[in-house]
Amino acid sequence: MTIKPRFKTYGTLVLAPHRLAQVAGLAFVLGSPLWLNHAQAQTTTSAAPTNGSWQQCATLTDDREARLGCFDRWATQQPAAALLSALPAASGAAENLADNTALVSDLPTRPAEPAVPLQPVTITMLAPAAHNCKNPQFSEFSRFWELEAGSDCGTFAIRGYRPISLSWIGANSVNTQPSSSAPAQPYNANETRIQLSVRTKIAQGLLTQDEPLRRDSLWFGYTQQSYWQLFNSELSRPFRTTDHEPEITYIYPTDAELPGGWRLRYSGLSVVHQSNGQSLPFSRSWNRTVLMAGIEKGKQFQVQARLWRRMSEAAVDDDNPGIENYIGRAEVLGLWNVNQANTLGATLRHSLRSEANGSVRLEWLRAISEGAIPGSRSDLRFHTQLFSGYGDSLIDYNRRRTVLSIGLTLVDW
Repeated sequence: MTIKPRFKTYGTLVLAPHRLAQVAGLAFVLGSPLWLNHAQAQTTTSAAPTNGSWQQCATLTDDREARLGCFDRWATQQPAAALLSALPAASGAAENLADNTALVSDLPTRPAEPAVPLQPVTITMLAPAAHNCKNPQFSEFSRFWELEAGSDCGTFAIRGYRPISLSWIGANSVNTQPSSSAPAQPYNANETRIQLSVRTKIAQGLLTQDEPLRRDSLWFGYTQQSYWQLFNSELSRPFRTTDHEPEITYIYPTDAELPGGWRLRYSGLSVVHQSNGQSLPFSRSWNRTVLMAGIEKGKQFQVQARLWRRMSEAAVDDDNPGIENYIGRAEVLGLWNVNQANTLGATLRHSLRSEANGSVRLEWLRAISEGAIPGSRSDLRFHTQLFSGYGDSLIDYNRRRTVLSIGLTLVDW
């Protein structure tokens, strides 16, 4: 290894300036007879030694330590150039130093510290493309169900599911006596509806672990819908009813080309429980298994289809017999993203029986502002919705209602 300290050179010797005094002293100690003879010869032809000169140090022959210390003090007072010019004057000492190179080489030196290059610092606030379920370059279904590696945001994070909304609703009627065994209540037809809905991915890559680009997933979701008699001071503004809907859903990315530019994007299976958390005679609950699939055309059109079958239960435990004949056995939801700000939707439910019960829901959502990510919409929307049919709530599963709702909705967060 070659070390390159900042040294002065003389002949074949490489000496650091702060070591010159020690070298000079060592030269006098090792070659003192020759040094003194030369000094005496110089004395006969030159002026007498002056105070503080190296000649005075040379006269200290009786005390070796004092002599070496004298040369140290003298050397520290001299500029480097003057010190080097003084060394040739003692030729005998120089020769003696040449004979004792091994001793001089043993003097400790400070190795030069290698320069450490500065590492560049990179600061970024961008999420990696492989973990960004908000990236607008992916389709609506791909981001919602995280069907691809590029739209995957991992497991056990809270996501939005159905819209979270707060709205005023006005209905053509209200069920004041959900059970004949209970007294009628003076409920208002105008009330407030609150819907909360969240989900989390609890597993992924169950069947697609060998496919680098596709992601199947297992989700847990929960939706709660409450009807609040906010304007009913006579009854101290109670919650008229609240429906709870937990579910487990498996989604598989089934990508296939369809006619007209449509694509089949996913298929899935759910197990759903829905109840209002009440005891008899107001209890309403049922369980069902749901098959589902989603198709889309670009980013403008999405269609989701769901077909379900009620899980059978004993008649004595059936809180709402024949509920599937009213609410329905199948559902089709269509969305049209008219432009960056406006979305139109329609949901049709059907009993798949000759009675043709079910419901229809029409809605319009308008983004309040642009989204935080360039090219995306705001998560907060103004919504207007019109519903007509059965199953607006579980307590009214066998009562036909027409309901207009206006409010704010939080989606796709």
